[in-house]
Amino acid sequence: MSDLYRAVAFYEGKLGLRALESGPSAHVADGSRTYGAGGGPALNVYQSDTAGKSPATLATWYVDDIEEIVDELTASGVEFIRYDQLEYDAKGITARAGGGRIAWFQDPDGNTFAIEADV
Repeated sequence: MSDLYRAVAFYEGKLGLRALESGPSAHVADGSRTYGAGGGPALNVYQSDTAGKSPATLATWYVDDIEEIVDELTASGVEFIRYDQLEYDAKGITARAGGGRIAWFQDPDGNTFAIEADV
């Protein structure tokens, strides 16, 4: 993230992730957070000058009920993105290659994440 405080507001406030620990990031004291999901550490977020530069999906959460999770995140203010070449339902969920369903969203820096389900 380019701004740790904006990242904390997004990851903790909108996504509802729980910070397990914080620590330094390069030259920034207290510039990183490790978030838990699924019963253990799952995502390390740190302040960086290159935040949002990757066009790839940086992390994916696999869930049992994608519609429920998309509804919860939408209610928290998360906006799901739609790529022109794919067809989506009203919630922003599309068919995943090989079966299942997927929805993408971005953090405030433009880092892309996904929610996926097998059904």
